Amino acid sequence: MPPKVNFYVLSSQSEQGRQAFACKLAEKAFRLGFKTYILTKSMQQAQQMNRLLWTFRSSSFVPHEIYQDILPGTANAVIIGTRQAPPPWQHTLINLSEHCPEDISQSEQIFELLDNDETQKQAGRKRYRHYQTLGITPNTHKM
Repeated sequence: MPPKVNFYVLSSQSEQGRQAFACKLAEKAFRLGFKTYILTKSMQQAQQMNRLLWTFRSSSFVPHEIYQDILPGTANAVIIGTRQAPPPWQHTLINLSEHCPEDISQSEQIFELLDNDETQKQAGRKRYRHYQTLGITPNTHKM
């Protein structure tokens, strides 16, 4: 069964807004017990997400780490990286990169985050069309 793909189009034009929304999605997935991977476009963005997951909400605790070929010890810790998600962590993918995740056959849900930046929207349209070629009809949510 193909994954459910949800595009979230944020009203802001900031990388920080997309990252903060990714933190909220990651927190929700963690609380539901899903193994979650945040795909970033660069190691710098992965490090920003790593810091932000500690501080985005004072009452929140989301165990997480940057993935570097070693799986986390915590059963459903959120992992962050620039490459394909390792097999146990493919259930929920949050995509902050500009390309589609590589192998989505094991994923149950993919969250694509866009903002009002024209470059972001163009890259998002490409990913949307790519999912359609795979027989997936993404849902779009304007936030």
